[in-house]
Amino acid sequence: MSASTIIILILLGLVLILFSLWRRATSRHADVAFAKASQSSKYGKMTEQFMPFLKDYPYDPQNFRFLGTPIDGIQFEEDKIIFIEFKTNSSQLSPRQKQVAQNVWQKRVEFEEHRIE
Repeated sequence: MSASTIIILILLGLVLILFSLWRRATSRHADVAFAKASQSSKYGKMTEQFMPFLKDYPYDPQNFRFLGTPIDGIQFEEDKIIFIEFKTNSSQLSPRQKQVAQNVWQKRVEFEEHRIE
């Protein structure tokens, strides 16, 4: 084998090693990013259940009922009913939550009584 062939084989081996290391690093990065997003989501869902009991909450927490999805809950006051969605930092309403808000703002809210006999 000539010297140039040996150098080409060594370079090819180094390229393969670097490629393998790169794939492993990007795979780990994706796993960490997924775990972080999942943990953030779990933290948010857990926090939502405690929000009505924080001192800055403007209503009586005893009158809050947690729903979870598509909105966090409903606050029942004597003169009104309030749909509540808790958000932290820069989080935004989901398309479904925006749809619920639009229905409320456009007064497309109804009450029905269903009896089971």
